[in-house]
Amino acid sequence: MKASVLTKYGIPDFIELKEEQKPTPGDNEVLVEVRASSINSWDWEILIGKPFVNRLMAGLLKPKRIKILGCDIAGRVEAVGKDVKQFRAGDEVFGDLSGCGWGGFAEYVCARDNALALKPAGMTFEQAAAIPQAGLLALQSLLYDGKIHLNIINREKKILINGAGGGAGSFAVQIAKSVGAEVTGVDSTEKLDIMHLLGADHLIDYTQEDFTKNGQSYDLIIDMAAHHSIFDYKRSLSSGGIFVMVGGSTLRVNQLLLLGPLFSIIGSKKMGLLLHKANKGLDLMKKLLESGKVVPVIDRCYQLSEVAEALRYFGEGHAKGKVVISVEHNDRT
Repeated sequence: MKASVLTKYGIPDFIELKEEQKPTPGDNEVLVEVRASSINSWDWEILIGKPFVNRLMAGLLKPKRIKILGCDIAGRVEAVGKDVKQFRAGDEVFGDLSGCGWGGFAEYVCARDNALALKPAGMTFEQAAAIPQAGLLALQSLLYDGKIHLNIINREKKILINGAGGGAGSFAVQIAKSVGAEVTGVDSTEKLDIMHLLGADHLIDYTQEDFTKNGQSYDLIIDMAAHHSIFDYKRSLSSGGIFVMVGGSTLRVNQLLLLGPLFSIIGSKKMGLLLHKANKGLDLMKKLLESGKVVPVIDRCYQLSEVAEALRYFGEGHAKGKVVISVEHNDRT
């Protein structure tokens, strides 16, 4: 099979299209003929080898345990292990493989059966591949620590989403709007249009305005790429508000881990780091998708032979929504 293989850490040029051995499913695994995959920030971080903690998972000096990136996939089941009961050959599935080995930038991949779900009806493989990690990061941030539930978010709740024009952010805006929240979207100038189309009530161009200094306060702040001090976020929260960091620099993550629990104990404002749980909430996400309340936003599609180019574009930070890899098969019908 063909696969885009990461040969060493650094730049997208270190991704090479190679011929690899087609995997064989274990007893509780499913062999998936991949039809589409998508790029997430985690792919980029493993590619460049930063933060360093990712090397502990992928390989210290060079990629060993994760040589084929791509954790979000959609495709068709080709074979199942003897203990798999919920899937059969021909089923169309999607899921996040970050908990069971990655490998989505290839023609075939094996995945544990509990990492997959049936693809939403009427959705293309490309649309389905755009969902699992980014969509569930958004959903889990809105349900952070069980303290915020979709059924109590209403028009009196003010939510700010920093990075609202990107992959996870575009899902977060739609989910929050589906339950009537007042949403402020923050991103770069070039992404103001997509945030508006997604339904954000207020738009902030971070190149022109610092939302932590505009005097506004929010019941929930979700930050996809935190660059501000924890003190800035605390100042921007309403009494009883919650700040959720989804992604950010190592400095900001460490600051939150050190001070967030203290602030949460001594005051009414809660501050925490989202620990992504692969595929948790996928059934709820499917309902939102099938109801039409949430639609994947795809910026560009690339072919399997263009993964390096796709990662380069993603790394530039211009993508509006998701960047998707479409996988062609010669025998495709």
